[in-house]
Amino acid sequence: EQLPRTFRIEFSEETCNEGVKVHLKLDGAALGNELTDNAYKNDGYRYHDVFHLAHAAVLGWSPVMRQLMKRKRKSNKDVDRVEDGGRAIAIEEGISALVFDYAHDHAYLEGVNHVDYGILRTIKHLTRHLEVSECSEHQWQDAILQGFSVWRQLPKTGKGVVAGDLASRTIKFERT
Repeated sequence: EQLPRTFRIEFSEETCNEGVKVHLKLDGAALGNELTDNAYKNDGYRYHDVFHLAHAAVLGWSPVMRQLMKRKRKSNKDVDRVEDGGRAIAIEEGISALVFDYAHDHAYLEGVNHVDYGILRTIKHLTRHLEVSECSEHQWQDAILQGFSVWRQLPKTGKGVVAGDLASRTIKFERT
């Protein structure tokens, strides 16, 4: 099944014993599990699903979002297993963690127009056996920069809508 051409995901947070949890909703229904930073210090990683949404909108690829949105391509067993399966999901999660760590050291990419070429080459290397290998380093850079532009808004507001458009290859933040 295809990813939706457009999507609007609601993000909201709540404070609890474990810290701050983030909830996602698609069309009013819970999307995935609530997330915390899973870190000793509050660093906003709980909003990292915005990176998967950026991958979906800008690159047309996100096995994580396919799984959460129940859009895995079950009609083709090989595509379901390879492109939408556990290894692809682990690779995408690893890319998100790698880029988040890089961004941490670069003001979360605020005012940044370029991502280090080594990071982009590593991502291309990790995804060389997947359909997203057709995307260029420039496209990855665009997804990363758009994702962090939206991500920086979420911890400030504690809620908002992330709107993606696969036709225009964009993701944006909307206040609620």
